[in-house]
Amino acid sequence: MMFWRSVVGKIWFTILLLVSVVLLVLTILLLEYFERFHAEQAEGELLNHANLIVSFLEYETTDGEALDMSQVISESYSARALLIGEEGYWYTSDEDEQEIPVEVFYEHDDLANVMENEETVVTRGDYSVTRTQGENAEIMIVGMPVVFEDGEEGSLFLYQSLDVIEEATNQTKQIIFFSAGIAIILTTVFAFFLTSRITAPLRQMRAASLEVAKGNFDTKIPIQTKDEIGLLAMAFNRMGRALNTNLHALNQEKEQLSHILSSMADGVMTFNKTGRVVVTNPPAVEFINSWRYEEQLEENSEPPHLNVLFQKVLKLEEEVVDEVTIQGRTWVILMTPLYDQNDIRGAVAVLRDMTEERQHDKLRKDFIANVSHELRTPISMLQGYGEAIVDGIAETEEEKKEMAQIIYDESLRIGRLVNELLDLARMEAGHLTLAKEEIHIKTMQEKILRKFQVIAKEQNVRLIGENLTRTEYFIGDPDRLEQVMTNLIDNAFRHTPEKGTITVRMKEEDNGLKMEVEDTGTGIPEEDLPFVFERFYKADKARTRGRAGTGLGLAIVQNIVDAHGGKVSVHSKVGEGTSFNVFLPITRD
Repeated sequence: MMFWRSVVGKIWFTILLLVSVVLLVLTILLLEYFERFHAEQAEGELLNHANLIVSFLEYETTDGEALDMSQVISESYSARALLIGEEGYWYTSDEDEQEIPVEVFYEHDDLANVMENEETVVTRGDYSVTRTQGENAEIMIVGMPVVFEDGEEGSLFLYQSLDVIEEATNQTKQIIFFSAGIAIILTTVFAFFLTSRITAPLRQMRAASLEVAKGNFDTKIPIQTKDEIGLLAMAFNRMGRALNTNLHALNQEKEQLSHILSSMADGVMTFNKTGRVVVTNPPAVEFINSWRYEEQLEENSEPPHLNVLFQKVLKLEEEVVDEVTIQGRTWVILMTPLYDQNDIRGAVAVLRDMTEERQHDKLRKDFIANVSHELRTPISMLQGYGEAIVDGIAETEEEKKEMAQIIYDESLRIGRLVNELLDLARMEAGHLTLAKEEIHIKTMQEKILRKFQVIAKEQNVRLIGENLTRTEYFIGDPDRLEQVMTNLIDNAFRHTPEKGTITVRMKEEDNGLKMEVEDTGTGIPEEDLPFVFERFYKADKARTRGRAGTGLGLAIVQNIVDAHGGKVSVHSKVGEGTSFNVFLPITRD
């Protein structure tokens, strides 16, 4: 079955059918021609013999010799003769009279014309009266009028069986059929040879196309001829090279687009016509997973809100902007339709994490509020006590001195706040310049401890210094690091009650120095720990004015430590105390 579907089978069958039809028509025509040719040839020879016999009969004086010669001539051509005169008739063979009686010649219309009208007649038919089964009774009869030597008129009928013609025709048929068989065999061989020459490169092209379909674009077809098949092979090779080039370019563009999408900070998602997500980048995957977790969706399901936005894009045929909050993070979704000529074939959504921007907006508002709050209190006190002095409310010198002291303390507080704000602003703007030099660790620790000994005695707090380092020196900015330790220890004193303990510890770790300030104070609530290094953040909202700081000290500490390439961390438990750890990498400049 596969053979008839193949090109070889189709071409072979077509050629064989065409040749068979031609041979059939040619055979029919040749058989008709040769059958007519043999009949005409037999008819002509029979006429010639009849004329010869008639000549003998007309010019031979002796009847016996003429008859004998007529018998000889007729038998030499396997024919029989009948001579009819006015007085009688004569057969060349006695058996002929029984097979074809003389009455047949008188009764047949065509044969009777010979005797009646003296016409020459040639006819074929079944005139035999008695014939053996299986024999062909059809005969050819030639009739001619005869005028004997003595003037008697008669008729000569020379007849012959058509078996000779049939035999010649059968031989001709055999020759024609044999030639046709040889022609069909040669046609089959030629057709297979031709189709093999044609289909061999086609099979190579099929194998090559399968290799190309597998992605092997380097496959080439050998070009053996310069005909249409060779041109097809050249076109196929050119197509393979073009596909390889185009695919390489597409892969480069795809890889470039993939890298671009992967490196984008914003999330990107594309949707098909049905609203299914087909392309995502890592931020978009993180966004969808967070949304699934919050809404308890299945792993492969998509947030319904995205489908709502997609349907809105299809309806309005314009970009749609929305903002959602997922897992504490704020996302802005910008969805734009994608067009295929005039029809929408999908949409692309850009997801931007606006959490930091919203936090920055909040911090900016909080910063203004905090600065206003921090400045309003001392300014109000300055105004109040100043008015009291101007109005003469303070009558005694002690009251005036006390009010002046308060005004002085509040002015110092405003000065500290302004200086710390300026210092922090310079640090965050990148204008912090470190004057690094070699610092003796033990000397720096002792200097800081001496600085707070008086405060420790006044507040009845135990101040302890521990040095667990083997290295004596390290590189850093001594003034800035002293500011770090001062802010941390000052913060510890404000939160440590009487009879508490503050420990300043120097420890050597792998490739770094760890400075630790640990106290046994009130501690910091767990929910406030992530925010202690923000500006103006105060965990103790109910502290008295005298013990409250500006809220900028820890933010300054973090900026100085970051400038040294270090890290600062805090550990605390409410009611047990707090530990601030500063790690500084040891460098040798």
